[in-house]
Amino acid sequence: MLRARLAFLCVTLFAGAIVMKLFHIQMVEGEKWRKISDEIGLQYRTIKATRGNIYSDNNSLLATSLPFYKVAFDPTIAEKGLFNQNIDSLSYLLGRHFKTRSQLYFKRKIVNARKNGRKYVVLSKKKIDYREKKMMSEWPVFREGRLKGGVIFEKVGKRFRPFSGLGLRTIGYLNEDNYGAGLEYSFNDKLAGKDGKALFQQIAGREWKPVHNGSEVRPVEGLDIETTIDINLQDVANAALLSALQHLKADYGSVVVMEVNTGEIKAISNLTRYEKKGHVDYREIYNYAVQDATEPGSTFKLASVIALLEDSGVLLSDSIDTGNGKFKYHDRTMPDDKRGGYGKITVREVFEKSSNIGTSKLIYNHFGSHPQKYVDYLNSFGLNSPLDFQLVGEGLPYIKNPADKSWSGTTLPWMSIGHELLQTPLQTLTFYNAVANNGKMIRPILVKRISKAGKSVKTFQSAVLNKKICSDATLTKVKELLEGVVERGTAKNIRDSHYKIAGKTGTAKKVKEGGGYKREYYTSFCGYFPADQPKYSCIVVIDNPKGYKQYGSDVAAPVFKEIADKIYSLDIKMHEPLPEEFEIEKGIFPVIRAGRHEDLKMICNELGIANHSYTEEEWVRAQRSTNFVKWRSNEVSPERVPNVNGMTLRDALYILENNGLRVRHEGTGRVKYQSYQPGAKAVKGSTITLKLG
Repeated sequence: MLRARLAFLCVTLFAGAIVMKLFHIQMVEGEKWRKISDEIGLQYRTIKATRGNIYSDNNSLLATSLPFYKVAFDPTIAEKGLFNQNIDSLSYLLGRHFKTRSQLYFKRKIVNARKNGRKYVVLSKKKIDYREKKMMSEWPVFREGRLKGGVIFEKVGKRFRPFSGLGLRTIGYLNEDNYGAGLEYSFNDKLAGKDGKALFQQIAGREWKPVHNGSEVRPVEGLDIETTIDINLQDVANAALLSALQHLKADYGSVVVMEVNTGEIKAISNLTRYEKKGHVDYREIYNYAVQDATEPGSTFKLASVIALLEDSGVLLSDSIDTGNGKFKYHDRTMPDDKRGGYGKITVREVFEKSSNIGTSKLIYNHFGSHPQKYVDYLNSFGLNSPLDFQLVGEGLPYIKNPADKSWSGTTLPWMSIGHELLQTPLQTLTFYNAVANNGKMIRPILVKRISKAGKSVKTFQSAVLNKKICSDATLTKVKELLEGVVERGTAKNIRDSHYKIAGKTGTAKKVKEGGGYKREYYTSFCGYFPADQPKYSCIVVIDNPKGYKQYGSDVAAPVFKEIADKIYSLDIKMHEPLPEEFEIEKGIFPVIRAGRHEDLKMICNELGIANHSYTEEEWVRAQRSTNFVKWRSNEVSPERVPNVNGMTLRDALYILENNGLRVRHEGTGRVKYQSYQPGAKAVKGSTITLKLG
């Protein structure tokens, strides 16, 4: 019993000695060991480089790195009198600005740090912007700067997109692991720059403070990239697609607009349906246009018809019997959309009406005994090869080969109408663009220049993928067919009297995971405009629309038309010249075309020119009538681009800038050309060019 008590006493005394030792180390020798810890905690750490900017085709910012700052403080630097005199004011300002902590909290934190000799104190985890930094630089103590006051503003870059969600997936992102999507990821090696190095010291709270010992390696800023995106066309495409998706309650949609001759992508929008807390909306989550290889459906019939015309003597006026709307190939029945079928129709009508049976019979009858020849044509067009597009993650096309195990007796007819093969929307568009471009297939581009401080480092141009996809004779015929689809066929609902559209509708049933098809549709329309002098090609894809509208003609084609109409109204160079309202007769009338009603009346009255008003509007246009001038209304709507032709620059600037437009002008005199068509939707902040003469 005595031994046990002695043992317990020994243990107690030993434990007490340990506690006393710990107390002595913490309270008596604490400062000594903290200093040693500080001296040991030195480490070279990375200083992130400022990331390069991403621009649209007119140098509008699509993504940039804005400077934010972490606010730290070395309270030991300020002279005693300065510190004591201003600590209350500084603490008050910090508490009022950051709000999460009181004035008393900041005062205690700073005073204790100064007393303990701490040279680096993070005042708040919240980052401040440049405006706040300038404001804080005028605060008591802080206004003395880093060397005399001790304030430390550590720069932290934060990515900012001025146009918010517009083209979000195309612009992309990069996470902390350097993985991401879109331009940010695909061009990261150019945008990222080169990080620097500097010596840092770890202090209490696991914070790191910089040690300025002259060994720093400065970071090198990233390069800028200039895209082909036209922000006005991007807005047009995005708005049209979003409106349709919301109305149709579709799963997702995609639009790409490309310039025919250059291959430049002018707009690309991908919107996915998502639901959060009962609220349904659409946002950019996945780039379907570039990454989603799927069965294209009837838009693929263009490739089938080109192969047929190239390899046979078939005429567009030749006929084929499509029967009653159902035709059996081995163990599978192919349907046509029209109940009861189309009967006997011409090759032209097969394409314009998008007859599955007509297309498949034409291909099967000609290539059935040698399907490899049909596949060879598809491959020669380039449909089996990826585009090597500038964005990482392009979907791989797939053209089935007769040697494949999955090839069957029904493969050829189903391939001919766009099934049992895979294409991305961008790959399909590239093929249609080749037809618009007189047979020359070019690689689409999204980035046209890499620059540093405005000077080019590298430029990009569209590479030619196929100098000629087919003969001129075939090109002439398929152009007629594509125009016929809109004039008389499945897309006649988008026919326009001002300009011609050429294209093809597509409707494909979606594939089930275990094989077969669901009653869900992948709808599309691909084409170009104006058909006689193509400037833009475009594809619209809408997946799984709800309601009674299920076909490309009713779903995707109207979206194409809305986009084409808006682009046509914005691009005045596509328009036919308008007739002059009147010709100026020398010696009779002065150069009076348009302007403010009261001003023009006064000028005419002063010059003794007869004039009569036919409107009370503020802005008018002149019209000659025998020997006097008529004043007609020149209506100015805040939502539309006004007609400023004939006006002085002063009047034009007044009207346009009041409508939220930025004005670029060249020349002298009166306005003789405006880059936006009068009556087009006025996109706030966009730039209109005026030519004077």
